[in-house]
Amino acid sequence: MSFTDRDRAVQAAVARGLVRAGEPVAGLLDVAGVRRAAGELRAAFEEFAAPGTPVLHAFAVKAASLVPVLRLLAQEGLGCEVASPGELALARAAGVPVTRTVLDSPAKTPAELREALALGIAVNADNPEELARIDRLLAAAPSAAPVGLRVNPQIGGGSIGAMSTATDTSKFGVALRDEGARDWVVRAFLARPWLTRLHAHVGSQGMPLELMAAGVRVLFELAEEINEMAGRRQVDTLDIGGGLPVNFSSDTTTPTYREYAALLRSTVPGLLSGRYGLVTEFGRSLLAKQGTVLARVEYAKTAGGRPIAVTHAGAQVATRTVFVPRSWPIRVAAYDAEGRPKPGEPVAQDVAGPCCFAGDLVAENRPLPLLESGDHVALLDTGAYYFSTHFAYNSLPRPGIYGYAVAADGTVRFATVRSPQTLEELLAESGVGHGEELGDLGRS
Repeated sequence: MSFTDRDRAVQAAVARGLVRAGEPVAGLLDVAGVRRAAGELRAAFEEFAAPGTPVLHAFAVKAASLVPVLRLLAQEGLGCEVASPGELALARAAGVPVTRTVLDSPAKTPAELREALALGIAVNADNPEELARIDRLLAAAPSAAPVGLRVNPQIGGGSIGAMSTATDTSKFGVALRDEGARDWVVRAFLARPWLTRLHAHVGSQGMPLELMAAGVRVLFELAEEINEMAGRRQVDTLDIGGGLPVNFSSDTTTPTYREYAALLRSTVPGLLSGRYGLVTEFGRSLLAKQGTVLARVEYAKTAGGRPIAVTHAGAQVATRTVFVPRSWPIRVAAYDAEGRPKPGEPVAQDVAGPCCFAGDLVAENRPLPLLESGDHVALLDTGAYYFSTHFAYNSLPRPGIYGYAVAADGTVRFATVRSPQTLEELLAESGVGHGEELGDLGRS
């Protein structure tokens, strides 16, 4: 049996006790894979964009809100796209320069906007009210921060409605096809010489590349219209968002960044001509395939004649998969008690998590070598969102996350990304320090 780097990492994690009885679940991140994905992204746009075209690849922090991961991506030349004060704080803690940071969010507070403008962070306004708020902030404290406007091309959705942001009634951006909206956008730019960017993101997972490219074409044509009306190159940067879908059915990476960049060149020829600077906001596609959630099988049982492996990885780490399995299916791999790939004929079985509700299943009726107590399961392609978007159901603590690198001789080295959450930390988060105050209310 040939071992992959992932297999070696799983075996080493078990041998070193990163996953054990006392810490029954952990995340493993392939550092070489992260570097490779970042390099493929950079290379794809370098190949198809005119020499000298300014391109900022701003990683969508929500996909992995972990400071060491952001720092690693910054080493690979990526910036950060942030959508909250917390995400901005993470990017700054990772040492990401403000000039390589972009603030997006449909609900920015005055304080958030004020901070971003003061720091010189690029801001994409979401709607007319927010743009008016920025008007007032700039009148009080001028800023050189790049400011853009997010628009919704309203070109339709993909296969996952919740991930489609260019539908007729999407909450994001200015809906361009609504009556009078496009004219308002043009006038808004002409009245504000400092408004120099346009932003659109048509959706994430489940979006066909052709629809993504069509949204970028709408953005490009709008920029051309504004610049023609202004009689100058007022819009100088186009933020085309991210959303490259991930193949969760095999180890193959498809589609690729190169395929998308090539489609952009053919669909929107002027986009990569050098006339505009570009910003991308990829997240899931950079990290999903680089991550594995590894968990011990606590019990093996049967119900209705079907085997069930009860593990420690369920809705708390695989929230979308558990609640919307058709949209977010993941592959599961079986390993034995020592972390070696488990042999045996596949047997249809359920892989359940630890949460106290019946639907906490990461795989249902899935053919796998029959799992036993003490074995391990690996949830594959979970490097994005699964590691950092924890669902605190049943007060289950957040698992440890570990980056790994495999040497040519098969030796595996680990680095801690996030330590396992302790019960003391969980108690502090739950308000244990305020335990007496609530009961004192209303006492005479």
